[in-house]
Amino acid sequence: MLNRLSRPAVRLVERYLPDAYLLVLLLTLVAAASAVLVERQAPIAVLRMWGGGFWSLLAFSMQMLLVLATGFMLASTPLVKGWLSRLAGLARGPGGAIVLVSLVSLAASWVNWGFGLVVGALFARELAAQVRVDYRLLVASAYSGFVVWHGGLAGSIPLTIATEGHFMVDSMGVVPTTRTIFAPYNLAIVALLFIVVPLVNRWMLPPEDEAVLHAPEPEASTPPRSGATSPAERLEDSRWLSWLVGLAGIGFLADHFIGGGGLDLNIVNQAFLMLAIVLHGTPRRLLASLQQAVRGGAGIVIQFPFYAGIMAIMVDSGLAATLSQGFVSIATERTLPFWSFIAGGVLNLFVPSGGGQWAVQAPIMVPAAEALGADVARVAMGVAWGDAWTNLVQPFWALPVLALAGLKARDIMGFCLVQMLVTGLVIGACLLWL
Repeated sequence: MLNRLSRPAVRLVERYLPDAYLLVLLLTLVAAASAVLVERQAPIAVLRMWGGGFWSLLAFSMQMLLVLATGFMLASTPLVKGWLSRLAGLARGPGGAIVLVSLVSLAASWVNWGFGLVVGALFARELAAQVRVDYRLLVASAYSGFVVWHGGLAGSIPLTIATEGHFMVDSMGVVPTTRTIFAPYNLAIVALLFIVVPLVNRWMLPPEDEAVLHAPEPEASTPPRSGATSPAERLEDSRWLSWLVGLAGIGFLADHFIGGGGLDLNIVNQAFLMLAIVLHGTPRRLLASLQQAVRGGAGIVIQFPFYAGIMAIMVDSGLAATLSQGFVSIATERTLPFWSFIAGGVLNLFVPSGGGQWAVQAPIMVPAAEALGADVARVAMGVAWGDAWTNLVQPFWALPVLALAGLKARDIMGFCLVQMLVTGLVIGACLLWL
């Protein structure tokens, strides 16, 4: 049934979903028009909101470029390529490949979202080299594991409200992770998704005659030096410099974790980079890998500023608050976590940032939870799951995966749309009845 359902969804998306850059332009116009028509903002005020927020994600954009580059460089080292190859060898046929990449992505994303994005995409590339399987669905399966990130160890909302002095502490206090990430209902959602997501991906597998296969792009080679070399060229081929700097970086990371430091995006990128420096051995090999890695980063460079502008319009105009308040107005004590989930999912299409969403929704959701007598921790996790849920059809987070895989958003979003419908039912039902 899911295979039959996925076919029209894939055809619909392939026909009508524009390139991710065109989509962000359309979202910009929708957000601006809504701010004028719904919030009665003056056009010049909306223009200033948009322009004022346009560059607010510069640091994050650089982080995402490094997710792409450092992850690719690490995966192209002989050691990691060997590990990925052996792991891919566990797949028995196309169905096994789809299930395996789904499970690997789910596990990696639960640990850390940046780690999950990179590992899933690179593992999909390796599987495509060994198994004849629809490459679109393979990459969609790798990306679908991302749906669990906000219920995992790096979830920004549960970690924020578990931190002393967070911005809503006067209203809700400090909420320990035992009531959010490690609460029985949240662990049940994660466990169910570890079952449902791989099965749904497997059931969407098209027949062999309809499969779109893919031959991965050959990786950049590093030609050997010929003839006499200069001192600078010998330095480019030396191992001692790479090992000295790379091992120093690994030492810093060890000290960071021994001292109780956590795993955030900067630490993930630093770990990938230092390991890549050591495992490539020479600077010349590392730079050859880097040149290939950065080819797919153009989408991140051009699109993330537009999303920053959209986020500014949604927040500063009051649109995000109006949207959240609309869902709160129809909620009861039992249903508020569910409507928080739906509101978070809708808002995420325009504000694809978990921390950004919580900053907008918390001043509305927390007082509503107190007024209705609802569990404020469950309401917060409703927002978190809503943010993670609609990422399945939001190209913002898919851009690094698509760049690593060499695909466009329309290639995978038909499959992701089906996955979003199914996982939405699972998460929503759990928030209502568990």
